[in-house]
Amino acid sequence: MKENRSGSTLEGLLKSGQVAVTAEVSPPDSANPEDLLKAARELAIVSDALNLTDAAGANCHMSSIGASALLAHEGYEVVMQMTCRDRNRIALQGDLLGASAIGIKNVLCLTGDDVTIGDQPETKRVFDFDSIQLLHTAKTMRDESVFLSGRQISASPKLFLGAAVNPFVEPIDFRPLRLAKKIEAGADFIQTQYCFDIKRFQDYMETVRMLGLHEKCYILVGVGPLRSELAAEFLRTKIPGVVIPDALVNRMRKTPKKKQREEGKRICVEIIQKVLEIKGVAGIHIMAYRQEDIVEEIIEEAGLLPRPGKELVYQ
Repeated sequence: MKENRSGSTLEGLLKSGQVAVTAEVSPPDSANPEDLLKAARELAIVSDALNLTDAAGANCHMSSIGASALLAHEGYEVVMQMTCRDRNRIALQGDLLGASAIGIKNVLCLTGDDVTIGDQPETKRVFDFDSIQLLHTAKTMRDESVFLSGRQISASPKLFLGAAVNPFVEPIDFRPLRLAKKIEAGADFIQTQYCFDIKRFQDYMETVRMLGLHEKCYILVGVGPLRSELAAEFLRTKIPGVVIPDALVNRMRKTPKKKQREEGKRICVEIIQKVLEIKGVAGIHIMAYRQEDIVEEIIEEAGLLPRPGKELVYQ
């Protein structure tokens, strides 16, 4: 195994060559820690790391850094999301130091959804950086022990850095090149947008392998269950960047309404099994907003339980 620079359990797992499973947790609209811990407990048993969103959809929730700190304190492996939408470079650099200081070892660097899709569209945007600039900044702080100003950092943050990619939207040919830029900027691992189009992802990965990018980072494929035909239509028409082929929507449509949630789960399991057969895929990232109760079933039916280090739970 290569050297684990961050001390991250997720980094160690990926470097060992084992398939990784991360699960998304949406911090609550609450200041009560128990509301967060309740959501985290079940997902932590069936995943290797919990990924805390940062005001997803440009809507306000408990902060990612606060939620990540609470879970890290309880011993959970977390991935803290950090968006550029709400902070300038001074705040971002300070938060990277603070996150490392409180035991957060994995950071997913994102540009962030625009405020116009949230419930407070009058909010002032920041976007001092985009995700590539944030990655470069975090890498510089980690590897060179300096701020962007050139001022020395006495103890650098030890972080396993991640980025998001979307292989499914136009311009398709540009997507692998965008991945290359993020790797060059500092991405150690990658998390994709929801994967529903297997053929398009296979084509993407073929180019990724041709460029040798799969050997420079760990790629986690984003997956999630469809609750219903209406949910599928909402995702692909209202959520930027989500592509769901007509064939899958028609499959949900032809399923009786009372059985659509089960069918959506079955589709998710099928997708996981297919993407894990693709060379260069290191794991999955499961996003099951308001369907967290079926995540264990999905991961078990996909043949990914027990998770490393959690075998006793399933004996």
